[in-house]
Amino acid sequence: QVQLVESGGGLVQAGESLRLSCVSTGGTFASVTMAWFRQYPGKGREFLAGVNWNTGSTTYPSSPQGRFTISRDKAKNTGNLQMDSLAPDDTAVYYCAAGQIYGAQYPTLYQHWGQGTQVTVSS
Repeated sequence: QVQLVESGGGLVQAGESLRLSCVSTGGTFASVTMAWFRQYPGKGREFLAGVNWNTGSTTYPSSPQGRFTISRDKAKNTGNLQMDSLAPDDTAVYYCAAGQIYGAQYPTLYQHWGQGTQVTVSS
């Protein structure tokens, strides 16, 4: 049973950085892609970045943040999201997800989700 566990969220000040991690448990990561989303209260989940687990290729939305960088460590079954120059507007719950379609931006196309980690950026 695949489980995704996020970590690395917290409270930071504007301009600081955070690195989120997502560990896949339950054996070798078997999905094609891992992605990161975020969700504001009362809103849907927003695609931030995706990585092809096998090749390491990365993809971002057509209007990328430019401050977020996704990566993965196959040996550790871990995906990461480096977030730099954080702003109060980045305050949200961040989720990692695993799916079979690299570059998919719709949350419904992902089969496995982590529990989410809160990121709060103070001004």
